[in-house]
Amino acid sequence: MMSMLLAIPGLAMLIVGAEMLVKGASRMALAAGVTPLVIGLTVVAMGTSAPEMAVSLGATLKGNPDVAMGNVVGSNIFNVLLILGISALITPLLVARQIVRIDAPIFVAVALLSWWMAQDGQLSRREGLILLAGWVGYTLLTVKLGRRDAAGESNPNKSAKRVTLAGTIAAVCLVAVGLGVLVLGARWMVEGSVTLAKLLGVSDLVISLTIVAAGTSLPEVATTLLAAARGQRDIAVGNVMGSNLFNVLGIGGVCAAAAPGGGLSVADGLTSFDLPVMVAAAVACLPVFFTGHRITRWEGALLLGYYAVYVACLILDAMHHPERWMLDVAMLIFILPLTVLVLTATVFRTLRANRRTT
Repeated sequence: MMSMLLAIPGLAMLIVGAEMLVKGASRMALAAGVTPLVIGLTVVAMGTSAPEMAVSLGATLKGNPDVAMGNVVGSNIFNVLLILGISALITPLLVARQIVRIDAPIFVAVALLSWWMAQDGQLSRREGLILLAGWVGYTLLTVKLGRRDAAGESNPNKSAKRVTLAGTIAAVCLVAVGLGVLVLGARWMVEGSVTLAKLLGVSDLVISLTIVAAGTSLPEVATTLLAAARGQRDIAVGNVMGSNLFNVLGIGGVCAAAAPGGGLSVADGLTSFDLPVMVAAAVACLPVFFTGHRITRWEGALLLGYYAVYVACLILDAMHHPERWMLDVAMLIFILPLTVLVLTATVFRTLRANRRTT
C-alpha cells in the first residue's frame, strides 16, 4: 500500500524536476555561450537517459543482454513515436535547422549502423568502442556548431547580459538537482503504478510491456512535455533526438564494451522486428521535420498511432497469438513505408510551393 501511494508524489516530482531542469538548461546555455539546442542534445539528453544507462548496464553485467538491448531499442521507439507525438499534440513543435540538416540524418545513419552490426546476433566489444567513439565525435561536433550559432545570433542586447560565476554555478546546480528529482520521481511513479495495477488485476505481462517499459523514459517525457509547453522547443526536440543518439551510441557502446564474453548478444526478435521499427521511425523523422521545420498536430497523432500498433504487436507476441505475424507484416511492409512515401510527397509539395512563391 505504501508503494502505491508513491505514485502521487512521484508524479509531482517529475513535474518539479522537469521545471528545474528546463530552467537550468536555458541558463546553462547562456552561461556556456551555446544555444539551448546544444544543451538539449547533450546535457539534458544524457541526464534524462540516466535510468536507461543504469538498467541496461546493470542487465549487461548480470548476464541479461535481452533486457539491455531491449531497453535501448524500446526507449528510442518510445521517444520518437510517443513523446514527440504527445508533445506535437500539445503544441506544434518547431524543429531547429540543425536537427533537420545534421542530427536527424545522423540518427538515421546510427540506427542503420546498429541494425547492421546486430545482423550476426552480437554487438562485439570492438563495435561497442566504435559506437562510443561516435558519441564523443557527435558531442564535439554539436558543441562546435552550437558555439558558432550562438555567436551568429549575438546582438547588442544579448551581449549586454553578463553571466556571473554565481549564476553559472546556480544553473549547473539547478540542472543537477532537477535530474536527481526526475530520476527519483520516475522510480516512485513506476513502483506505485505497478502496485496499483496489480491491485486492479492487471497481469504482470501487460505491466512489464507498458508501465515498466515506459518507466525509464519518464524523465524524457516530463522534460520534453514541459519544455514544449514553456516554449523551449529546442530543448524539447533536442532532448528526444539527443537521448536517442545517446541510447544507441553511448549506452549501447558501453554495454557492448563491458559485456562479459567479449560482446553483447542480440536476440533474433530485436533484429527482425524491433530494430527495423526503430530504423523506420528514424527515417520517418526526416520528412516530418522537413515539412515546414515543424511537427504538426496531425503528424503527432500519426506517430502516436504507430506506437499503439507497436505495443499491440508486443502484447500479441507475448501472448503467443497465432495471428500476431499478420500485424508485424502489415506494420513493417505496408504501414510504415506507406507513411514515409506520403510524408515524402508532402515534402516535395512544400518545395514546389516555396519555389512558386519565390
